[in-house]
Order: sequence, then structure tokens, then C-alpha cells
Amino acid sequence: MTLWTLVLATIGGCYAFKLAGYLVPERILGRPAIRRVVELLPVALLAALVVVEAVASGRHLDWNGPRLAGFAVGALATWRRAPFLVVVVAAAATAALLRLVSR
Repeated sequence: MTLWTLVLATIGGCYAFKLAGYLVPERILGRPAIRRVVELLPVALLAALVVVEAVASGRHLDWNGPRLAGFAVGALATWRRAPFLVVVVAAAATAALLRLVSR
């Protein structure tokens, strides 16, 4: 299997998966429990991606101090309901300053 075959198969699979979401009957999505899961699933997936980016480097765990400190500051700012731009700048500034100090 060539790389392009794999890329095209992935594109087709993603399209089919997206199309399947539109074909789900309204009676199924109308149930409160299903609707709650559908609404919270993207948030859970995004949170998982953020955590993986915070503690992983390639295929290995990397408990990098500045990166984790920036993640913690960003999580704290999010918990305190700071605006998105403040969260990003605070996390980036924390990581940058700790990297600068640790050199």
C-alpha cells in the first residue's frame, strides 16, 4: 500500500464518518442522554489532545517543567474564566519565562 492510497482511504473514511453523522435520525438525537453525549464529546476530545500535547514529545512522555507549568497556568486561567487570549498569552509567557530562566 502506497502512502497516497493510505491518504485517499483516510479521506474517504473521514468523509463517510462525517456523512454518517448527518444520517442519524432525529428521534435518536432527540433523547436527552444522547444529546448530552453528542454535545460534550468534542470538548472531551479537545481536552485529551491538549493534555497529550502538554506531556508528550513524539512517542514518549516528556515531563518538561516549563511546558507543564504553562499548561497549569492556562488551566488555572481557564478555570477562573479568563478570556481565551489571556489564557494563551499567560500560558505561553509562563513557559517562555521558565525556559529563559532555566538556561
